[in-house]
Amino acid sequence: MEKRAQFYDPGGKLSYKADNCSPLKGAADKGELELTTLARDAYPGNRLSKSELTGIKSIGYWNIKKLQDWGLEWHTNEGIEICFLESGDLTFFLGKDKYDLAPNLLTITRPWISHKLGNPNVELSKLHWLILDVGVRHPHQEWVWPNWIILNPKDREKLTLYFRQNEQPVWKATPDIKDCFIRIGKVIKEGGEYESKLRVLINSLFIALLEHFQAGKILLNEELIESSRTVKLFLTYLEDHLFEPWTLPDMAAWCKLGTTRFTKYCVEISNCTPMEYINKIRLKKASQLLLANPGISSTDIAYQCGFSSAQYFTTVFKRHFKKTPQAFRMVNG
Repeated sequence: MEKRAQFYDPGGKLSYKADNCSPLKGAADKGELELTTLARDAYPGNRLSKSELTGIKSIGYWNIKKLQDWGLEWHTNEGIEICFLESGDLTFFLGKDKYDLAPNLLTITRPWISHKLGNPNVELSKLHWLILDVGVRHPHQEWVWPNWIILNPKDREKLTLYFRQNEQPVWKATPDIKDCFIRIGKVIKEGGEYESKLRVLINSLFIALLEHFQAGKILLNEELIESSRTVKLFLTYLEDHLFEPWTLPDMAAWCKLGTTRFTKYCVEISNCTPMEYINKIRLKKASQLLLANPGISSTDIAYQCGFSSAQYFTTVFKRHFKKTPQAFRMVNG
């Protein structure tokens, strides 16, 4: 449920900060829906203490019985997110795919998977969710489960394997999974001493998910957890974040890889070094903007696309297109 926005800390290193899910929180504050959650950090809901349910970012449900004027736009989460639709309907987008969720369907999204809810607004629905931080932000990283998840090592390893090597986003929930989510919601709503009850129910939920995965005989794909996939996802992400002052160390750090490994994978995927690749897509974007926006100067377009100076932009543009930006616009406009 949380979006992550990119920023640079005072030391100039790439980092992330959490969005506050203001549309959801605002609607709850105005009494337009029921929001029954426990949360930490930027997620809305009653606060979890530092020692309670470590790793849980958000757990609970919303119950929407009035038409809403908001949706949850494209976002990723700081953990694995498991959602269960108890009633109503909801439009779920993941990548280029659209899913019209019906009651008793389950969605599973990993921290690196961008998704959104609502088309454009969320529908009347009762949606349960659990977001658990397992210490990863990219496909190739190793998962670290909180120590209160008490599945035995063999079962925990199997469950991790299913989560990491299969990215089917929508599932039909079993009665056991449905029961776990509904009971979790009731415990949170009742308040009081909830932690022991929730630990038991969350562990039961993961056992039910493991049994569901095993019964489904799902296909596993080792390529989904390779470092090269992290780089592929980043190169896609770059297309919408060209304006940022990327350096090679920044790009490698985003992927949690060293610069040598990051460069190796980038060349394998794109046949370009990282800086060649970002210049290529910056130039492509600039050429499109030059033609689509004749009233905007080439200097402004250069900065919009992340070039550090108009002079450098003109130099690399002419090298690539054999024309200056102004001449390109006159000939092709």
